[in-house]
Amino acid sequence: MATILYVDDDPSVGLVLTETLSRAGHSPLDAKSVPEALQILEQSEVDLIISDYRMPGISGLEFLQLLASEGHDVPLIMLTGHASIEHAVMSIKAGAIDYLTKPVRPQQLELAVDQALEFVRLRRENEALRKEVQQFRNERRIIGDSAVIRRILQTVSMAAPTRATVLLQGESGTGKELFARAIHDQSERRDKPFIKLNCAALPEGLVESALFGHEKGAFTGAIKRVEGAFERAHRGTLLLDEVSEMRLDLQAKLLRVLQEQEFERVGGTTPIKVDVRIIATTNRDLAMEADQGGFRHDLYYRLSTIPVLIPPLRERPEDVPLLAQRFALRTAAELGKKIEGFSAEAIETLQRFPWPGNIRELQHVVERAVILTPDPIIQPHCLEGTRFGLAHSMAGSAIRARRIGRPDAAATGGNGAAEGGDGVRLASLNVADAERVLIKHALAAADNNRTKAAELLGISVRTLRNKLNGPGKDADEDDDAD
Repeated sequence: MATILYVDDDPSVGLVLTETLSRAGHSPLDAKSVPEALQILEQSEVDLIISDYRMPGISGLEFLQLLASEGHDVPLIMLTGHASIEHAVMSIKAGAIDYLTKPVRPQQLELAVDQALEFVRLRRENEALRKEVQQFRNERRIIGDSAVIRRILQTVSMAAPTRATVLLQGESGTGKELFARAIHDQSERRDKPFIKLNCAALPEGLVESALFGHEKGAFTGAIKRVEGAFERAHRGTLLLDEVSEMRLDLQAKLLRVLQEQEFERVGGTTPIKVDVRIIATTNRDLAMEADQGGFRHDLYYRLSTIPVLIPPLRERPEDVPLLAQRFALRTAAELGKKIEGFSAEAIETLQRFPWPGNIRELQHVVERAVILTPDPIIQPHCLEGTRFGLAHSMAGSAIRARRIGRPDAAATGGNGAAEGGDGVRLASLNVADAERVLIKHALAAADNNRTKAAELLGISVRTLRNKLNGPGKDADEDDDAD
């Protein structure tokens, strides 16, 4: 059912419109003039308008212009007299979706209304789809303004139009797949398949079948013929994720496919020709792997026609604010929260952290902060509760200890830390060891007052109590130590 507004000063026409629209299951609204119709549009949601062309005061054609100027995106069917076909043509040119000639016939009216509503539905679906596509492309947009990212993007734009294989190397979480997508999207293959195969996630016995497919009966459980990644990526792009995890015997077969663009399914004897552009990623130094015998030299040379090294996030801290803001706004939109950004102190703290998990870790920290913050501006304390939060607490406890004139470091023996002047110096990156050391120093700085120690650590007293008790201990043990 649709809400349909008709505008006509002739009562007999209004009666026909009301009866016909009601019988068709719609909800009709009537107006005798354009000003009255505009008032109704301000107060009600209308799906379709039916308007007479010739009315006293403001004509139907002027009504169309008013709708456009005042931002009412509602389709309109124009009613014209017998001798006013030229008015119908002018109406269509002005933006009317259809026209009907008087006298109005009920069957003709129902058909015109159904077609108009279907057109509107399709147009709205198309607009929604366009927004989704644009949002999807924005999600895949590479964020970063550092010099190294600009250089990589320049390399991507130059490599994308070619058939050359690209080897993307970098630590886990640096966004290698995003760069692979960018190469595909900027190539002439953008409308063809983009197939991803994670060589590290597949069991060894299934990698060959996943790459090349298999024939029915090729092995136990092969109940039908299956196309592999190469066939599915025909005329498109195949991303070999973590290619360094591939077995040596499969590396030889992969090399043959790259050289000849031809392969055979597992259990098959018929050569299959394909046209596939290869992009490979790895979080290892593939040249070193080849020198050590873990990867074929000839395949390495074939894959690294255009090598691209994606730097870790710690080497481009100027990109952290842009990435953090992007993740924060996206998460806030998903949750329906109002987030304006980060405080200067929070941004500075984010930039100081080394981010061993790179962009993926930054994303998780920001998402958690957005969920937990009660304010539109994210403060440093909202970043606690993760490995990043622990590191932030480490820095904060040292600063606060110095402010109150207390020592913030002491000898720790073999637990991963040592006294380092006016700060805690850790001998390892083990989080559990670092946590124990910080708690010990905080308690010493606070004269064993847990409330003050928790304040120094930037955590709650309850959290400190749980960490002191640890698993297997009585949760109420020493609760009166404060």
